[in-house]
Amino acid sequence: MADIPAAPRRNTVISICKGIAIILMVIGHAEAPDLLTRVIYTFHMPLFFITAGYFFTAHTADDPWRFTAKRFKGLYIPFIKWSMIFLLLHNVFFHFGILNETYGNWTGGVTHPYSWKTAGSRLIHIFTDMSGYDEFIAGAFWFFRGLLVASLLFLVLYRLFAAKGRLSHVQCAALICIGAVAFTAFRIAGGYKIYLIPNGGMREIWGLFFFGIGAIYRHYEPRIRENFWLFLFYFALIFGAGYMHFSGMNNSGKFQDLWTLPITGTVGFLMVHYAAKLLDRRRTRLRDMLVFIGDNTLYILVFHVLSYKVVSLIKIWYHGLEWEQMGCHMVIHDFREDGFWIWYSIAGVALPILGILAWRRGLSLGRRLIKSRA
Repeated sequence: MADIPAAPRRNTVISICKGIAIILMVIGHAEAPDLLTRVIYTFHMPLFFITAGYFFTAHTADDPWRFTAKRFKGLYIPFIKWSMIFLLLHNVFFHFGILNETYGNWTGGVTHPYSWKTAGSRLIHIFTDMSGYDEFIAGAFWFFRGLLVASLLFLVLYRLFAAKGRLSHVQCAALICIGAVAFTAFRIAGGYKIYLIPNGGMREIWGLFFFGIGAIYRHYEPRIRENFWLFLFYFALIFGAGYMHFSGMNNSGKFQDLWTLPITGTVGFLMVHYAAKLLDRRRTRLRDMLVFIGDNTLYILVFHVLSYKVVSLIKIWYHGLEWEQMGCHMVIHDFREDGFWIWYSIAGVALPILGILAWRRGLSLGRRLIKSRA
């Protein structure tokens, strides 16, 4: 009898990378000290797209419908579900003061209760162009659209370039990356926007670039050197990029981004990947926790802003602030030097994770109860 081949081992290193990336996102949104925030923003969003592109191989393109269906199931459906839930709860949040028309984000913008007409308009945009979500509660939801557009566009371009069989997997991916940078340069030069994509599509095209970097890295991974001294070099480069105010994946763009962002995004991934490999060598609680977080980034993305509100409640009490400060987005801006960003960061990761654990435990107990009565 022939041996049954073992199932391929799950890549927990990439899960750890995703876990680190989502933690960095939460810290960045928590209004951490300026230098730390700038350092994080130079590479943390490219890290998500690179880890997604890592799993795109030549075989992936051979079954485009399966890949497309998986992307819609993993990105479009959750976006629709959670956007609609927050749309229904928007005016409820106003009723309890979680949102208000007095306080807003650090640039001064505020939000307002929705009329039936406004809610209907947003509902249409949620389904048609993946916008319309609540900017003050679901502001990070652009990532669903960004990754969906980037990955499907990569698939289409890859199949076009690979159709005649003259280009290798790496050559197709590299050509897409070069095209993404060239197209971005053209857009910056002319001030153009992609009007079919909300906010102009700058993040989506950079997402396309870094998705391709992930596919290329996967191919060359066995030949890429990783060691502690390179890790220190990468860390110094990323720290310097933050100190020099280099940009991350913003909606706007500068010519400087054309060379700085590909470097910081790629180097940041190499730095985090090396750290993830070290953590993955031993089965420790930290390693298992980061793997679990990396496998459940969806819930942190969806609920971290609401989780911040718990800390905002404590900060209002601690500093004697007015209740309306709960409406600050994403966190309370006053007394930024009080270290509350640490508690915001902890809550933004821990509360969604504890929530999903409690939910799954409840479902498990419910199934057992039903079985016992059957």
